[in-house]
Amino acid sequence: MRKQQFTALMYGWIIVLGLILLASFILAFLLRFTTFNEPTLSWVALVIGLISLFIGGMVAGVKGKAKGWIIGAITGLGFTLFTFLVQYLGYQQAFSLEQSVHHIGYILAALFGGVVGVNIIGSTSSD
Repeated sequence: MRKQQFTALMYGWIIVLGLILLASFILAFLLRFTTFNEPTLSWVALVIGLISLFIGGMVAGVKGKAKGWIIGAITGLGFTLFTFLVQYLGYQQAFSLEQSVHHIGYILAALFGGVVGVNIIGSTSSD
């Protein structure tokens, strides 16, 4: 793996974790100070996760400039591995079937974001 691709992955992971952290604070305030209920929270968290992983994959694709689907997939896999390790080592619980399906969606969103990111940079640099 080239240094440029590793740097792209780091940018993608930092963006994903930053967006997820920001969204977590916002959702916590909504739960505390509004009538926002917990059943709605699971759907909102899923959508926020998909968008965050797409953006993180896109940033990684833009920075990597080539092989966007691989960089995006590795970005999604890295996030999934990080989440799994926190859950398994911190709470002694493996992924449930529902969580596994969500994380497959996250990986696919990051993969698609990586493809879009490489193609965005490719179409603007040919002028």
